[in-house]
Amino acid sequence: MTTATISKKAQAQLDRDYAKQHLLTHYLKEGAKVYTILRHVSASGMSRDISLVIAQGDEIIDITYYAAHAMGDKVSESKGHRVIKVNGAGMDMGFHLVYNLSSVLFAGQDRAGYALKQGWI
Repeated sequence: MTTATISKKAQAQLDRDYAKQHLLTHYLKEGAKVYTILRHVSASGMSRDISLVIAQGDEIIDITYYAAHAMGDKVSESKGHRVIKVNGAGMDMGFHLVYNLSSVLFAGQDRAGYALKQGWI
């Protein structure tokens, strides 16, 4: 009996594709607003832990897990919350994260990075 094996690289690509499709099917359409929540800043100020959420009706839905997978980032946990660790300083890292997510989800469209809106909570 033989079983087909898939490389780690191919599996990672399948995970990214699934996460993109899941976000576009269930949560995000062009023009949607993604809210960023700053969970932690390192002592040096060079690293931040940020969560991504959306509002649907009267519900707040955490999309951090799927967003991280869609972008090929790792999901961490900070104080009981899923977060994406963002390194660097000198710019709005929440905007940076949502811009990157938008660029991945709407690749091929004109100004794909601006298809989603961003706000801080």
